[in-house]
Amino acid sequence: MFSSFSYLTAVPYFLRCPRTLMANFKGHALPGSFFLIVGLWWSVKYPLIYFHQKGKSSQLTHYHQRLEIIEAAIRTLFSVIGILAEQFVPDGPYFHLYHENQWVKLMNWQHSTMYLFFAVSGIVDMLTYLVTHVPLGVDRLVMAMAVFTEGFLFYYHVHNRPPLDQHIHSLLLCALFGGTFSIFLEVILRDNIVLQLFRTTLVILQGTWFWQIGFVLFPPFGAPEWDQKDEANIMFITMCFCWHYMAALCIVAINYSLVYCHLTRLKRCGGEIIGIQKLKSDHTYQTALLTGSDEE
Repeated sequence: MFSSFSYLTAVPYFLRCPRTLMANFKGHALPGSFFLIVGLWWSVKYPLIYFHQKGKSSQLTHYHQRLEIIEAAIRTLFSVIGILAEQFVPDGPYFHLYHENQWVKLMNWQHSTMYLFFAVSGIVDMLTYLVTHVPLGVDRLVMAMAVFTEGFLFYYHVHNRPPLDQHIHSLLLCALFGGTFSIFLEVILRDNIVLQLFRTTLVILQGTWFWQIGFVLFPPFGAPEWDQKDEANIMFITMCFCWHYMAALCIVAINYSLVYCHLTRLKRCGGEIIGIQKLKSDHTYQTALLTGSDEE
Protein backbone atom coordinates (compact mmCIF):
# COMPACT_ATOMS: atom_id res chain seq x y z
CA MET A 1 0.00 0.00 0.00
CA PHE A 2 2.68 2.53 0.74
CA SER A 3 5.35 2.76 -2.11
CA SER A 4 5.73 6.12 -3.73
CA PHE A 5 3.91 6.81 -6.97
CA SER A 6 6.36 9.68 -7.50
CA TYR A 7 9.43 7.46 -7.42
CA LEU A 8 9.21 6.68 -11.13
CA THR A 9 10.27 10.22 -12.00
CA ALA A 10 12.44 10.54 -8.90
CA VAL A 11 14.88 7.74 -9.65
CA PRO A 12 17.14 9.77 -11.98
CA TYR A 13 17.64 12.36 -9.24
CA PHE A 14 18.42 9.73 -6.65
CA LEU A 15 20.95 8.09 -8.92
CA ARG A 16 22.82 11.41 -8.93
CA CYS A 17 22.42 11.96 -5.19
CA PRO A 18 25.52 10.98 -3.17
CA ARG A 19 23.59 10.40 0.07
CA THR A 20 20.80 8.17 1.29
CA LEU A 21 17.42 9.14 -0.13
CA MET A 22 15.94 10.41 3.10
CA ALA A 23 18.90 12.66 3.96
CA ASN A 24 17.62 15.70 2.03
CA PHE A 25 14.46 17.70 1.38
CA LYS A 26 13.46 15.84 -1.80
CA GLY A 27 14.01 12.52 -0.08
CA HIS A 28 11.21 13.44 2.35
CA ALA A 29 9.00 15.29 -0.14
CA LEU A 30 8.80 12.37 -2.57
CA PRO A 31 7.53 9.69 -0.17
CA GLY A 32 5.33 12.37 1.36
CA SER A 33 3.82 12.99 -2.07
CA PHE A 34 3.17 9.27 -2.42
CA PHE A 35 1.32 8.96 0.88
CA LEU A 36 -0.63 12.11 0.07
CA ILE A 37 -1.66 10.82 -3.36
CA VAL A 38 -2.71 7.45 -1.97
CA GLY A 39 -4.62 9.09 0.87
CA LEU A 40 -6.47 11.44 -1.48
CA TRP A 41 -7.33 8.51 -3.75
CA TRP A 42 -8.66 6.47 -0.82
CA SER A 43 -10.70 9.44 0.42
CA VAL A 44 -12.63 9.24 -2.86
CA LYS A 45 -12.53 5.48 -3.51
CA TYR A 46 -13.91 4.26 -0.20
CA PRO A 47 -16.95 6.58 -0.14
CA LEU A 48 -17.70 5.61 -3.75
CA ILE A 49 -17.61 1.91 -2.90
CA TYR A 50 -19.58 2.45 0.31
CA PHE A 51 -22.43 4.34 -1.33
CA HIS A 52 -22.45 1.97 -4.29
CA GLN A 53 -22.79 -1.08 -2.04
CA LYS A 54 -25.13 0.48 0.50
CA GLY A 55 -28.16 -1.73 0.84
CA LYS A 56 -26.66 -4.31 -1.49
CA SER A 57 -24.37 -7.29 -1.23
CA SER A 58 -21.04 -6.60 0.45
CA GLN A 59 -19.19 -8.43 -2.33
CA LEU A 60 -17.13 -6.28 -4.64
CA THR A 61 -18.25 -6.05 -8.23
CA HIS A 62 -15.93 -7.24 -10.98
CA TYR A 63 -15.04 -3.63 -11.76
CA HIS A 64 -14.04 -2.93 -8.17
CA GLN A 65 -11.95 -6.10 -8.06
CA ARG A 66 -10.02 -5.03 -11.14
CA LEU A 67 -9.49 -1.61 -9.58
CA GLU A 68 -8.07 -3.17 -6.42
CA ILE A 69 -5.72 -5.39 -8.45
CA ILE A 70 -4.42 -2.44 -10.46
CA GLU A 71 -3.87 -0.39 -7.31
CA ALA A 72 -1.99 -3.25 -5.63
CA ALA A 73 0.14 -3.79 -8.74
CA ILE A 74 1.13 -0.11 -8.79
CA ARG A 75 2.07 -0.20 -5.12
CA THR A 76 4.18 -3.30 -5.69
CA LEU A 77 5.92 -1.82 -8.73
CA PHE A 78 6.96 1.36 -7.01
CA SER A 79 8.06 -0.51 -3.89
CA VAL A 80 10.52 -2.35 -6.11
CA ILE A 81 11.61 0.97 -7.64
CA GLY A 82 12.13 2.34 -4.12
CA ILE A 83 14.32 -0.63 -3.21
CA LEU A 84 16.42 -0.26 -6.36
CA ALA A 85 16.79 3.48 -5.82
CA GLU A 86 18.02 2.95 -2.26
CA GLN A 87 20.49 0.29 -3.35
CA PHE A 88 21.93 1.96 -6.44
CA VAL A 89 22.58 5.57 -5.43
CA PRO A 90 26.26 6.35 -6.21
CA ASP A 91 27.43 5.43 -2.71
CA GLY A 92 24.71 2.83 -2.12
CA PRO A 93 25.32 -0.70 -0.87
CA TYR A 94 24.54 -2.36 -4.24
CA PHE A 95 23.00 -5.27 -2.32
CA HIS A 96 26.17 -5.75 -0.23
CA LEU A 97 25.21 -6.02 3.44
CA TYR A 98 28.62 -6.89 4.91
CA HIS A 99 32.01 -6.08 3.41
CA GLU A 100 35.54 -6.03 4.80
CA ASN A 101 34.46 -6.73 8.38
CA GLN A 102 31.84 -3.96 8.55
CA TRP A 103 28.20 -3.34 7.75
CA VAL A 104 27.50 -1.52 4.49
CA LYS A 105 25.11 1.49 4.39
CA LEU A 106 22.61 0.30 6.98
CA MET A 107 20.44 3.42 6.51
CA ASN A 108 19.83 2.41 2.90
CA TRP A 109 19.16 -1.15 3.98
CA GLN A 110 16.58 0.05 6.52
CA HIS A 111 14.71 1.98 3.83
CA SER A 112 14.94 -1.00 1.48
CA THR A 113 13.51 -3.24 4.18
CA MET A 114 10.56 -0.87 4.59
CA TYR A 115 9.88 -0.96 0.84
CA LEU A 116 10.24 -4.76 0.83
CA PHE A 117 7.37 -5.17 3.30
CA PHE A 118 5.17 -2.83 1.27
CA ALA A 119 5.99 -4.80 -1.88
CA VAL A 120 4.92 -8.01 -0.14
CA SER A 121 1.72 -6.25 0.96
CA GLY A 122 0.97 -5.29 -2.64
CA ILE A 123 1.58 -8.83 -3.87
CA VAL A 124 -0.69 -10.31 -1.19
CA ASP A 125 -3.38 -7.77 -2.12
CA MET A 126 -3.27 -8.96 -5.73
CA LEU A 127 -3.36 -12.62 -4.73
CA THR A 128 -6.41 -11.97 -2.54
CA TYR A 129 -8.44 -10.96 -5.60
CA LEU A 130 -6.78 -13.32 -8.11
CA VAL A 131 -6.67 -16.56 -6.08
CA THR A 132 -9.91 -17.76 -4.54
CA HIS A 133 -8.40 -19.91 -1.79
CA VAL A 134 -6.43 -17.06 -0.15
CA PRO A 135 -8.15 -16.44 3.23
CA LEU A 136 -10.01 -13.14 3.36
CA GLY A 137 -8.25 -10.74 5.69
CA VAL A 138 -4.69 -11.85 4.99
CA ASP A 139 -4.17 -8.78 2.80
CA ARG A 140 -5.11 -6.44 5.65
CA LEU A 141 -2.94 -8.39 8.11
CA VAL A 142 0.12 -8.12 5.85
CA MET A 143 -0.60 -4.41 5.26
CA ALA A 144 -0.73 -3.89 9.03
CA MET A 145 2.61 -5.68 9.35
CA ALA A 146 4.13 -3.44 6.66
CA VAL A 147 3.02 -0.25 8.41
CA PHE A 148 4.21 -1.61 11.77
CA THR A 149 7.59 -2.43 10.24
CA GLU A 150 7.88 1.13 8.94
CA GLY A 151 7.21 2.48 12.43
CA PHE A 152 9.53 -0.07 14.05
CA LEU A 153 12.38 0.93 11.72
CA PHE A 154 11.75 4.65 12.24
CA TYR A 155 11.77 4.19 16.01
CA TYR A 156 15.39 2.99 15.87
CA HIS A 157 16.22 5.35 13.01
CA VAL A 158 16.76 8.58 14.93
CA HIS A 159 18.84 7.64 17.96
CA ASN A 160 21.73 9.98 18.80
CA ARG A 161 20.19 12.80 16.77
CA PRO A 162 19.32 16.37 17.90
CA PRO A 163 16.15 16.71 20.04
CA LEU A 164 13.99 18.34 17.35
CA ASP A 165 14.99 15.70 14.79
CA GLN A 166 14.06 12.93 17.21
CA HIS A 167 10.79 14.58 18.22
CA ILE A 168 9.52 15.30 14.73
CA HIS A 169 10.14 11.68 13.72
CA SER A 170 8.58 10.35 16.93
CA LEU A 171 5.36 12.20 16.06
CA LEU A 172 5.28 10.29 12.79
CA LEU A 173 5.22 7.10 14.83
CA CYS A 174 1.78 8.09 16.16
CA ALA A 175 0.37 7.91 12.65
CA LEU A 176 2.21 4.68 11.85
CA PHE A 177 1.25 2.71 14.94
CA GLY A 178 -2.26 4.16 14.84
CA GLY A 179 -2.53 2.98 11.25
CA THR A 180 -1.24 -0.44 12.25
CA PHE A 181 -3.97 -0.83 14.86
CA SER A 182 -6.68 0.42 12.50
CA ILE A 183 -5.66 -1.90 9.66
CA PHE A 184 -5.45 -4.85 12.05
CA LEU A 185 -9.06 -4.20 13.08
CA GLU A 186 -9.99 -4.41 9.40
CA VAL A 187 -8.90 -8.05 9.46
CA ILE A 188 -11.95 -8.67 11.65
CA LEU A 189 -14.23 -5.82 10.55
CA ARG A 190 -13.57 -5.87 6.84
CA ASP A 191 -15.02 -3.14 4.59
CA ASN A 192 -15.91 -1.04 7.61
CA ILE A 193 -16.20 2.50 6.23
CA VAL A 194 -15.25 4.12 9.57
CA LEU A 195 -11.99 2.17 9.82
CA GLN A 196 -11.24 2.76 6.14
CA LEU A 197 -11.68 6.52 6.48
CA PHE A 198 -9.66 6.56 9.71
CA ARG A 199 -6.83 4.77 7.90
CA THR A 200 -7.15 7.28 5.08
CA THR A 201 -6.74 10.24 7.45
CA LEU A 202 -3.57 8.70 8.86
CA VAL A 203 -2.12 8.11 5.40
CA ILE A 204 -2.78 11.74 4.44
CA LEU A 205 -1.20 12.76 7.75
CA GLN A 206 1.91 10.74 6.91
CA GLY A 207 2.13 12.43 3.54
CA THR A 208 1.87 15.99 4.83
CA TRP A 209 4.13 15.24 7.78
CA PHE A 210 6.92 13.90 5.58
CA TRP A 211 6.79 17.25 3.80
CA GLN A 212 6.89 19.03 7.16
CA ILE A 213 9.95 17.03 8.21
CA GLY A 214 11.67 18.04 5.00
CA PHE A 215 10.93 21.73 5.59
CA VAL A 216 12.16 21.58 9.20
CA LEU A 217 15.32 19.50 8.81
CA PHE A 218 16.32 20.57 5.30
CA PRO A 219 14.83 24.06 4.69
CA PRO A 220 14.62 24.69 0.92
CA PHE A 221 14.95 27.94 -1.03
CA GLY A 222 17.56 29.34 1.35
CA ALA A 223 15.21 29.44 4.36
CA PRO A 224 16.86 29.80 7.78
CA GLU A 225 17.65 26.59 9.63
CA TRP A 226 15.65 25.57 12.69
CA ASP A 227 17.34 25.46 16.08
CA GLN A 228 17.41 21.74 16.79
CA LYS A 229 17.67 22.24 20.55
CA ASP A 230 15.10 25.01 21.07
CA GLU A 231 12.24 23.72 23.25
CA ALA A 232 9.89 26.31 21.74
CA ASN A 233 10.41 24.71 18.34
CA ILE A 234 9.55 21.32 19.81
CA MET A 235 6.34 22.74 21.31
CA PHE A 236 5.39 24.36 18.00
CA ILE A 237 6.02 21.16 16.03
CA THR A 238 3.80 19.22 18.42
CA MET A 239 1.00 21.72 17.89
CA CYS A 240 1.67 21.72 14.15
CA PHE A 241 1.21 17.94 14.08
CA CYS A 242 -2.31 18.39 15.47
CA TRP A 243 -3.03 20.96 12.75
CA HIS A 244 -1.87 18.52 10.09
CA TYR A 245 -4.25 15.87 11.38
CA MET A 246 -7.12 18.36 11.52
CA ALA A 247 -6.40 19.19 7.87
CA ALA A 248 -6.46 15.46 7.04
CA LEU A 249 -9.83 15.06 8.77
CA CYS A 250 -11.23 18.04 6.84
CA ILE A 251 -9.97 16.66 3.51
CA VAL A 252 -11.61 13.27 4.11
CA ALA A 253 -14.87 14.88 5.30
CA ILE A 254 -15.02 17.20 2.29
CA ASN A 255 -14.32 14.41 -0.23
CA TYR A 256 -16.89 12.16 1.48
CA SER A 257 -19.50 14.93 1.22
CA LEU A 258 -18.63 15.68 -2.40
CA VAL A 259 -18.96 12.03 -3.37
CA TYR A 260 -22.31 11.79 -1.57
CA CYS A 261 -23.64 14.94 -3.24
CA HIS A 262 -22.42 13.82 -6.66
CA LEU A 263 -23.97 10.36 -6.41
CA THR A 264 -27.21 11.80 -5.02
CA ARG A 265 -27.41 14.20 -7.94
CA LEU A 266 -26.75 11.41 -10.44
CA LYS A 267 -29.42 9.26 -8.79
CA ARG A 268 -31.91 12.12 -8.89
CA CYS A 269 -31.15 12.82 -12.55
CA GLY A 270 -31.46 9.13 -13.33
CA GLY A 271 -34.80 8.96 -11.54
CA GLU A 272 -36.08 11.96 -13.46
CA ILE A 273 -35.06 10.40 -16.77
CA ILE A 274 -36.77 7.14 -15.85
CA GLY A 275 -39.87 9.09 -14.80
CA ILE A 276 -39.96 10.97 -18.08
CA GLN A 277 -39.53 7.76 -20.05
CA LYS A 278 -42.33 6.16 -18.07
CA LEU A 279 -44.65 9.11 -18.71
CA LYS A 280 -43.87 8.95 -22.41
CA SER A 281 -44.49 5.22 -22.42
CA ASP A 282 -47.82 5.64 -20.60
CA HIS A 283 -48.83 8.43 -22.97
CA THR A 284 -47.99 6.28 -25.99
CA TYR A 285 -49.98 3.40 -24.56
CA GLN A 286 -53.01 5.61 -23.86
CA THR A 287 -52.82 7.06 -27.36
CA ALA A 288 -52.76 3.60 -28.85
CA LEU A 289 -55.83 2.60 -26.82
CA LEU A 290 -57.73 5.72 -27.90
CA THR A 291 -56.76 5.18 -31.52
CA GLY A 292 -57.93 1.59 -31.35
CA SER A 293 -61.20 2.68 -29.73
CA ASP A 294 -61.88 5.25 -32.45
CA GLU A 295 -61.31 2.67 -35.17
CA GLU A 296 -63.95 0.42 -33.66
